[in-house]
Amino acid sequence: MRKKVIIMGAAGRDFHNFNVFFRDNEEYEVVAFTATQIPNIAGRKYPAELAGRLYPDGIPIYDEEKLPELIEKYEVDEVVFSYSDVSYEYVMSRSAIANVAGADFKLLSPRHTMLKSNKPVIAVCAVRTGCGKSQFSRKIFEILAEKCKVVAVRHPMPYGDLAKQKCQRFASYEDLDKHKCTIEEREEYEPYIDMGGIVYAGVDYEEILRNAEKEADVIIWDGGNNDYPFYKPDLHFTIADPHRAGHELKYYPGEINLRMADVVVINKVDTAKEEDIKTVEENVKKVNPNARIIKATSPIHVEGDIRGKRVLVIEDGPTLTHGEMPYGAGTIAAQQNNAIIIEAKKYAVGSIKETFEKYPHLDKILPAMGYGEKQIKELEETINSADCDAVVAATPINLARIINVNKPVVRVKYGVGKDTEKELREILDDFLTKFKIH
Repeated sequence: MRKKVIIMGAAGRDFHNFNVFFRDNEEYEVVAFTATQIPNIAGRKYPAELAGRLYPDGIPIYDEEKLPELIEKYEVDEVVFSYSDVSYEYVMSRSAIANVAGADFKLLSPRHTMLKSNKPVIAVCAVRTGCGKSQFSRKIFEILAEKCKVVAVRHPMPYGDLAKQKCQRFASYEDLDKHKCTIEEREEYEPYIDMGGIVYAGVDYEEILRNAEKEADVIIWDGGNNDYPFYKPDLHFTIADPHRAGHELKYYPGEINLRMADVVVINKVDTAKEEDIKTVEENVKKVNPNARIIKATSPIHVEGDIRGKRVLVIEDGPTLTHGEMPYGAGTIAAQQNNAIIIEAKKYAVGSIKETFEKYPHLDKILPAMGYGEKQIKELEETINSADCDAVVAATPINLARIINVNKPVVRVKYGVGKDTEKELREILDDFLTKFKIH
């Protein structure tokens, strides 16, 4: 008798867990996925082309709110929690819902879900969304590219046609257009393209891995949110954020990354309080005493003059929403330049307005939400109706490339400090020597 399973997810870890653990496993029958965090996922199907021989009709995806009735309807034995950057309180609340409805509650381990590559893998992960993982992934890519062939594989963000997104390769801006990438996808892929690099993403990470291996001497796993790697790393970096000191031990699955890490980077030390840096350092030593700790500076680069101006600050969407940060690099840059930050909330329309209602900790700062054409248009309308002198865009992409902005846009980026880069180079040189890559 096959155990009946529901996988709870957000269009990423859930699909991967299914592919590597459940797809061809005749001991289980996955009757449904549930979806949350990301709009427009529920109401679709995980397609038969990806689901395999045991699921000729595909697998339905429901809104997470329906979990209790789905457990009853399908007589579910197990609920498998498979998404990231949520508090332990949140995880165990879902466990209680599942248990009361009659199902066991399960968390799959890295051992059961990580794929092994035949090429060396460096993973860059984090304890929370918005720790500054992206600039470290890019810097590691840049350093390695000086000495060998390197390919990045990005944590999934498949918000469109899942079958068509099975294995995606991005090496040009035309590829971004071809695959109809959202703002969230572009934020992660564009920086690699700007460096002349290649980045893979999609849904089936076994197929993605085998294609990436053909092009690379070294593979970088560029993690999403605070999820742990899909590929078994030979060197594991975990980024921690002293602006949210203590969160490294309170959010799932970020603590897994903290405990697995070979190197823990305490980021943004040049803009954080000393007592918060110390808290993070003590927590790292408590749960992972063997990890090397790097205290990293993250200089903020402002590509224009915003001194004393009235500005609309736009920050990375996921960092502000489920990452729960009330500010980011754009806010800090505005404050450092005595700019006046206008209240973004009062100009919000449509789903952007709904985002402010859903995340009450947001007020002045505008999250760069763009999960589809309609939301991108609503973001554009919000920006263009704002009464300000300039837009401070602290997102990894050039917003002006995908939306028409009727006022000056000043881009703001976190970087990697020179001393921090020097430490990274030492670690990576040792890594390349170990694997005899020159």
